[in-house]
Parts: sequence; structure tokens; C-alpha cells
Amino acid sequence: MNTPTPATLFAVLDATWPAHGITEHAGWLLRDGAGGGKRVSAASPLESGADIGEAEVWMQGQGTRALFRLTPADTALDAALALRGYALLDPTILYAAPVAALAEKPPSVSLFDIWPPLAIMREIWAAGGITAPRLAVMARASTPMTGLIARRNDRAAGVAFCALHQGVAMLHAVEVAPAMRHRGVGRLILRGAAYWAQQQGGEWLALAVTEANTGARALYEGAGMVPVTRYHYREKHDDAAGNTA
Repeated sequence: MNTPTPATLFAVLDATWPAHGITEHAGWLLRDGAGGGKRVSAASPLESGADIGEAEVWMQGQGTRALFRLTPADTALDAALALRGYALLDPTILYAAPVAALAEKPPSVSLFDIWPPLAIMREIWAAGGITAPRLAVMARASTPMTGLIARRNDRAAGVAFCALHQGVAMLHAVEVAPAMRHRGVGRLILRGAAYWAQQQGGEWLALAVTEANTGARALYEGAGMVPVTRYHYREKHDDAAGNTA
């Protein structure tokens, strides 16, 4: 079973965490995130040599800062944006592993897959900055998807969102309640997400995590997940419009 290619993982990322709207214009894929964060708001090139100015004008018309998502294939564009004063943001790693290597049926009443999310799930997400615009991103996913809620000591301990596309389940929005950290909740969610994916016929579990999040990376790598590809953002900070992270 071959590891998903970077192109497949980027397609899964976009399908399972979808923008409010997509426009293809002048060699660009332009996302309208409706306030749902960088991942659903950044522009991506569809062809080499696409005019940066065309994307900038489009984003200005949306009332957002100019923001681009760059992959390892976009080195020339990355350099051009740096020369134009764009700051590098959030270097991120896409990990993957076979669900068969991760899946573990959760112990009784320790993890539930639920959609739409319960009020307590929304509360835990909100405490971590995952508010209504990002919940709207989850609701837009048209693939098989679910919310996950983990429990410890009869209390809600953590939540996540998982959706499946092209045989790959992508885990998003993992949030553990502060009082429940360092108690194995992240591991429970990871294994439970793989189990859910396995029940849906998925073959791989994937997720995106920033390079700076060393604790989460240690968990994922310790579970056997491997880096497949990377991306980062370039954002312009000298214009008037704002863009939610």
C-alpha cells in the first residue's frame, strides 16, 4: 500500500476542510474562507509564473490581506513573495499513516463520534479559538465526516473533527481541555479517529501540524505517523485589511 502522494494529501486537505468559495482566475486558485482561517483563505498557484498582482487584486476585493499557501514545489513563487515583503507564517507538516497501524477501538464510553457537535464540544473548541467560522468549515465538508469527543473521569476531555476523501481520513481541530492534558487524551483521539476511518473504509489517516507544535509532533511520530510533505504561508502585512489566522 503506497503512501499518499503530496498532491493527494493537499486534495484531501482542501476537501475535508473546505473554503466557503473557490475561484480559478489568471492561473490562481483563490479561496474565500468566510473568516474560517488561513487554510481556507489562502491563494494557491495553478500554473508556474502566474501574476502575483492578479491574486493580490482579487484578495483586496474580498477585504482580506494578501495570503498565499506555498508547497515544496513553489520555490520560485516563495522567493518572489519574499522579495515583495511577504512574511513567512506557520511552517506546517502533513503526516500520514495506515489506519491499520493506528486504529484501536476505544474503550467503552471513552470516545464517541457525533455530528452535529454537542454543546460541550463547541465549548471546548471555542476555548481553543475554534469558533463559529471554523465550525462552519466543518459543516461544509461533503465527504463522510464526524466530530469526536473523548472522555476522562466522566468528563469531556477533548474533541476533534475527522473527514474522509479518496481513502484518506484527515484529522482536524484537535483540542484537549487544559485540565485534561498529559492524560493520554490526544492518543485516544488519534487512535479513535483511525478506528472511525477504518469503519468508513479508509486506508490512511493524515493530519497537518505546525513545526512549532513539538508536543503534538512527538505524539504523532511516536504513534508511527511519518511526514509526507510540508507547506507554509506568505502574508502581506502592510495593507489595511485583516485576515483571521
